[in-house]
Amino acid sequence: MNTTHQPMSGLWLPLITPFLDGQLDETSLKNLLKHYLQQPVDGFILAATTGEGLTLSKTEQETLIRITVAQMVEDKRKIPVYLGISGSDTRKVIEMLQQTSGWPLDGYLATCPYYTRPSQEGLLQHFTALADNADHSLAIYNIPYRTGVNLGNKVMLELAKHKNIIGVKDCCAIPSQSYELLKNRPEGFSVLTGEDAFYYNALVHNANGAILASAHFATSRFADVQIALADNNHSKSLSIWNDISILADLLFTEPSPSAIKHCLWRAGLIKSPEVRLPMLPVTSELALNLDTHIDMLDLRATSKKVAKLF
Repeated sequence: MNTTHQPMSGLWLPLITPFLDGQLDETSLKNLLKHYLQQPVDGFILAATTGEGLTLSKTEQETLIRITVAQMVEDKRKIPVYLGISGSDTRKVIEMLQQTSGWPLDGYLATCPYYTRPSQEGLLQHFTALADNADHSLAIYNIPYRTGVNLGNKVMLELAKHKNIIGVKDCCAIPSQSYELLKNRPEGFSVLTGEDAFYYNALVHNANGAILASAHFATSRFADVQIALADNNHSKSLSIWNDISILADLLFTEPSPSAIKHCLWRAGLIKSPEVRLPMLPVTSELALNLDTHIDMLDLRATSKKVAKLF
């Protein structure tokens, strides 16, 4: 085991995976990376939910990682890179960890086993087995409305004792559970919210940061919410949040990441809004609504320092 155990904090971006004609669009990926490496992003999550990770081949996942690391070298900015992993067979997930151990990663974001709905003891043993076999740091992704099982705080705090488990992306969608976890988490265990609409409230309750799909847009303003709170300027933080919170509603009106890809395409950062089945492009009604807000928020300005792709 050769882990660095860098703490997770700040604003992390679960980067979308651009496609073109059914293939990974490497040109658009590099363009996205050039843009977001200029933004106040503290880490990348690749091939997770927003990155349509379940539709990617292992070769595509490795390509994502290697292009990202190469772009950071070119841009002379290094931030942590985590790979999304998931599965309902502990043995197969361990195999995935072993097969990717040599990749230039900083860690993994591992979801609770989906569909099988294991017991709390089963979850404890599952994540312990993963952490025991991971050559990179492990963060847990607790999102019961997708997986069908909620990892409770009792087991979460037990897992937090493992030297290789460094934090959680909290999407339990139960405020009382989140607040209790934030109150009782041990030192060195990071709690980052993954609920875009819950961002401000989580920070007020001392979350270590967030992993937000909405932060593909107005990225610096999302970061400013945290910066203002760190400066004890709650009124400024709330004012910024009130201005950008509409993004959390708009971008999840239909299944994500279709709306995000549409906006990135309209902003000129990717060549196509293409998603992979069973995901579908946004409806014409949502596209019109998104385009209206792109104009209002001047999101096309995001592409000024990088190449226009169309």
